[in-house]
Amino acid sequence: MNRKETLMKELCGQYEKRMYHIAYRITRDHYTAQDVVQESFVKAYMKLDTLQDHEKIGSWLAAITTRTAIDVVRKERLTKERTESIDDWEKSNLRMKQNVEDEVAAHIIEEKISRFIDSISTDQQNVYQLKMKAGLKEKEIAALLQLNQNTVKTKIYRLRKQLKQLLNNNEIIEWS
Repeated sequence: MNRKETLMKELCGQYEKRMYHIAYRITRDHYTAQDVVQESFVKAYMKLDTLQDHEKIGSWLAAITTRTAIDVVRKERLTKERTESIDDWEKSNLRMKQNVEDEVAAHIIEEKISRFIDSISTDQQNVYQLKMKAGLKEKEIAALLQLNQNTVKTKIYRLRKQLKQLLNNNEIIEWS
């Protein structure tokens, strides 16, 4: 073991706890603080020959540890912000994609219903408009169209049944 390695071994034994406390105060994480101490010792080892006043070695190691810990915290914060930003972007794209898909699906359903309504008789279209669009009751529809209330109920029942079948089976069924 050369003189530099021997000196570093002594420094590790003497200053490791102090450096750990400095790193922990800044990082607030045990494992990150340990990593900071190790990285600080590596930096110190690389620059040990540039140290001029060996009496200030404790302060020098404390400064290296402080700067290293701050750098690690900044890097983690930046990484976390980037990750959150990417997550937000991906979520907004997913929501936008889902909204577009929902709109397309709704438009397709509207077209199917519109084609179905166009294919039925005028009487059935009138019943549909008054019930589904205007929200009138069977009794009111019967009075307006001068039909029997039971006939209106039957027409509404058949309309709903056919619409349900149309939407479930993706096909238009002729009115019977």
